[in-house]
Amino acid sequence: MTKKVMLLASGGLDSTTVAFSLHAEGADVTPLFFDYGQHCVETEWNRVNEVLPTSMQRPERVNLSDIFQGSKSRLIIEADLWKDDVHDDDLYVPYRTLLFYAAAAAKAQTLGILEVYTGFINSNHAKEIDCTAEFMNKLDGLTESIGPVRFTSPFRYFSKTEVAREAIRLGVPIGRTFSCQAASQLPCGACPNCVERLQALRQTGLLQ
Repeated sequence: MTKKVMLLASGGLDSTTVAFSLHAEGADVTPLFFDYGQHCVETEWNRVNEVLPTSMQRPERVNLSDIFQGSKSRLIIEADLWKDDVHDDDLYVPYRTLLFYAAAAAKAQTLGILEVYTGFINSNHAKEIDCTAEFMNKLDGLTESIGPVRFTSPFRYFSKTEVAREAIRLGVPIGRTFSCQAASQLPCGACPNCVERLQALRQTGLLQ
């Protein structure tokens, strides 16, 4: 029986690598993309449609942007990197991961899908307190008590370097993935996501 799952897909390295892993297993994947008002939403949307395996069904775009109207997060309001000094604290979006989990669980159960995959890794940069393995483990306990949908985050204990090595093994188009936090068009190279990504690619030998 074909494994039927939902995937939270953003066009970034982590979720795209999960997509390729599931595709290699022969899973029937329903990708879900969240528009939460991020300044790079159109770039992410274009990339997620470009980098997912070609035979995988196209992602569905879900609009959650009204919830974060009025946010001062630099993930919502793009900084002028020539003028603005952006710090980690400026990039936090409150309760974003919790919202993603709840919305994905609701959508999945509505479609009769009982397993949701995410590309979240054990990250504690940029004040991403809702992206740590500890936080995700607690969310698992919460969802187990209220419904049948279960979450699988295969990289929750991985480093970015380990994810990059897995991406290379699976043939992920790494250069086309996008996960910059500070710039909406081209990776800035200086935000926490970009720095972590560049360090990982250097450690795999892809960059010198």
